[in-house]
Amino acid sequence: MNFKQSLIDNRSIKLQTTATDWKDAIKQGTDMLIASGAVEPSYPEAIIRSIEQMGPYIVIAPGLAMPHARPEDGVNRTAFALVTLNDPVHFEGEDEPVDVLITLAGSSSDEHMQGLMEVTQVLDDEESDSGVDLDKLRNCRCAEDVYAVIEQALAETV
Repeated sequence: MNFKQSLIDNRSIKLQTTATDWKDAIKQGTDMLIASGAVEPSYPEAIIRSIEQMGPYIVIAPGLAMPHARPEDGVNRTAFALVTLNDPVHFEGEDEPVDVLITLAGSSSDEHMQGLMEVTQVLDDEESDSGVDLDKLRNCRCAEDVYAVIEQALAETV
């Protein structure tokens, strides 16, 4: 399943929202995937438990986190969710706060890697110091804006 189609099918976009902390931000993304049936209610706790044990491995670039856990931690089907925050949240051990979260639920290792690669393609920006252009997603005000950003990014990579 591709990134855009997953966001459409799962109705899993939440823009310009507020989170009390990083755990709340993660739950906002996973709550949409639970509601769609893509993941089990245990999935967010698996992500939080992993971060508490291993540190903020989900922070993959300044301002960007990709919450995920293992397929056996409650993934029913591969899916994505996108959350952007008005006020960034801090992860212990990270210098930069996070305001864009792309939750990934991979139903297998292959699906997991394929999902990571597609999101990377969408966010890739050679001109940015981090290689990621999050402003495109930060500026989105509705789901259609997100779809347009994804389509444009994928068209540029062809």
